Amino acid sequence: EKSINLNMRSHFFTTAASDASIRLEGLRFFTVKSPALKRRADLTVWLPEGTETLTDLPVVTLLHGVYGSHWSWALQGGAHEVARELVTAAHIRPLVLVMPSDGLWGDGSGYLTHHTADYERWITNDVRALLREQVPAVTAASPHFIAGLSMGGYGALRLGAKYPARFRGFSGLSSITEFEQLGLFFENGDLSNLRAEGVVEENVLYFLVKNRDHLPPFRFDCGTSDLLIEPNRTLHRALDEAGIRHHYFEYPGGHEWPYWKAHLGETLRFFDHLC
Repeated sequence: EKSINLNMRSHFFTTAASDASIRLEGLRFFTVKSPALKRRADLTVWLPEGTETLTDLPVVTLLHGVYGSHWSWALQGGAHEVARELVTAAHIRPLVLVMPSDGLWGDGSGYLTHHTADYERWITNDVRALLREQVPAVTAASPHFIAGLSMGGYGALRLGAKYPARFRGFSGLSSITEFEQLGLFFENGDLSNLRAEGVVEENVLYFLVKNRDHLPPFRFDCGTSDLLIEPNRTLHRALDEAGIRHHYFEYPGGHEWPYWKAHLGETLRFFDHLC
């Protein structure tokens, strides 16, 4: 199977894409050799039907949690089904969902910059470049949003706050809020290998405070039975005390797909209002 990209102007050395004529309810799958990671990486992309001739569509990047991959949001959480229902009912305008792998390091890369690979730049730079090359509906004028669950919530809140000019809005569901909380999900709670990668241990609140005058609108929510409910409440209180405007919600539920599938719609509606 030939996958070498002969277009020398491309951002990627190689690109292998799924056949656009073979659809799985609007889902397409891509594998690229990422300059940031220096190896192959995967993405799932969804576009609603009938948008083939549209341009400048909003883009929502959905980051998965630990143990997951690019297919998790779609094939565990039915993210494209949630989006399709909202678009069909005209509750939100057509949009593009992009669901990248975190790079598949260990139990989870944290979407952080490692000594050996830049998982942060993979999300903030390479994923966007892939869309511009492969999805005509995405243009330089497309507004970008980022959201995620658990470790992906940590990534979305941290990257949204760290690079506020790159996103029109951001959202976290059941989010890890501090680096140390990754240990709740890593095998044996061991973060030593992650630290050995030269990772800077970044917390969400630091960037929210640092860039407080430039933040786009953002929200986060958590289930009342979630093991991360107290960290999310702590972040909410800290933001209130700092006078940083935000939207925070609690709903019944735990750290599980039924919760994320039930409440993804609130995030998509929130983003739609910002377009």
